[in-house]
Amino acid sequence: MTLTVAIPRIEIAPGSHLTIPNVSWVDFISLLKELGEKRHSRLAYYQGRLEIMAPLALHEKPNRLITDIVKAILECQERDWEDFGSTTLKQPPFAGIEPDSCFYIQNASQMREYKNLDLNQSPPPDLAIECNLSSKTVIDAYQAIGVPEVWIYSNNQLQIYLYSEQGYLESNQSQVFPDLAVMSMIPQLIQKAYQVGTRQMLGELKAQLK
Repeated sequence: MTLTVAIPRIEIAPGSHLTIPNVSWVDFISLLKELGEKRHSRLAYYQGRLEIMAPLALHEKPNRLITDIVKAILECQERDWEDFGSTTLKQPPFAGIEPDSCFYIQNASQMREYKNLDLNQSPPPDLAIECNLSSKTVIDAYQAIGVPEVWIYSNNQLQIYLYSEQGYLESNQSQVFPDLAVMSMIPQLIQKAYQVGTRQMLGELKAQLK
């Protein structure tokens, strides 16, 4: 006997993830529409493999802190950016991914008026950020989409991955911020925020950069 359960009815405990094979692109798009945007789970899709992830609530704070830090640095450097948050990035019919956060920086000017992101008409985000996540599905999806730089923050460490046609290469240097040691800087700033508060941490960072 085969038991069939509609995917939207599956409940996943916070901090866990579920991998489902043999899912078509059409089914993936239908699932995105059915689940809607107001949900805690996140989806990653690559060549028929669907991963549903339910992050812990405590994972959200590092993501928000990193996003605030990135914006503070860009502001001090007087560089434009467009924050597309966890917008679903899609490369039909191969890959789809919902980052914790993503930014257009080098391509910020051409993305100002975009409300609905279509990677057939625009480049991928310049930077994507993932927190407390280790998944081959996610990395494969980013590779298919061609995001130039991906940060993965986990266990108070930041890993930087730079896009290449052969696969992502781990680097200790950011292409977005080549003059800053962000690999060590980001974890230190996150810990400072826990100690002194986000406002003071960002204030000290801006003073230092100026």
